[in-house]
Amino acid sequence: MNSAVSTQAPHKEHKHYLLGIMNIIVLVLSVMLIVWISIDTFKRVDFLENHHYMTFQFWVCIVFVIDFFVEMRYAEDKWRFVRRRIVFLLLSIPYLNIINLMDITLSHDAIYFVRFIPLARGALALSIVISYLSSNAVTSLFMSYLSIMILVGYFCSLIFYQREAGVNPEVNSYWTALWWSAMNMSTVGCNISPVTVSGKIVAVILPVSGMVIFPLFTVYLTDYVTRSVKKSKEKNKIDV
Repeated sequence: MNSAVSTQAPHKEHKHYLLGIMNIIVLVLSVMLIVWISIDTFKRVDFLENHHYMTFQFWVCIVFVIDFFVEMRYAEDKWRFVRRRIVFLLLSIPYLNIINLMDITLSHDAIYFVRFIPLARGALALSIVISYLSSNAVTSLFMSYLSIMILVGYFCSLIFYQREAGVNPEVNSYWTALWWSAMNMSTVGCNISPVTVSGKIVAVILPVSGMVIFPLFTVYLTDYVTRSVKKSKEKNKIDV
């Protein structure tokens, strides 16, 4: 009995150590990918002709795939893990490199959206880690969705700026694209109308994301007020 417990302890320690290292690597690569795409967007660099970027995003995707299978290896219920994380695996596939290798012809707008698939995987990883920072379930969910909302707004602003700048006279800087993205996600809307296919797609994605995520603010505030009132009542009972 004692020997079984003693052998399980090093195994669990090894598991947490390995998964911790993989999570750190995934986070660092996700941030680097976001920074790289941001710089290329601001400099108007054609990513399809950027060999260094294509190589980097390929290896980032490979690390994401390895991370998925490492976590599945240590999952207690592997089928449950696959069902819950299958989206992570699908978002980790290096579609852009496969398209280039197989010489598949897609529109430039379609290829540009494919470029952001690894970013979606990185955004999910960031949201999960941020949610771990809170022990309260509601706060954890709120922080997770808040990070997703911010990243979706930022990614959409990059897409809108890259596709609309120089084509749409109303988009004269990135800050205009960022403001447009924020207004559309808040469902308020703005007076700038997209003229490209990508811009119109993003104009649909943003308000839908906002309508899904913003109600969580009400849930969080309700939970926060409830917990505050409960703590206040318990404190008053102790004082009495």
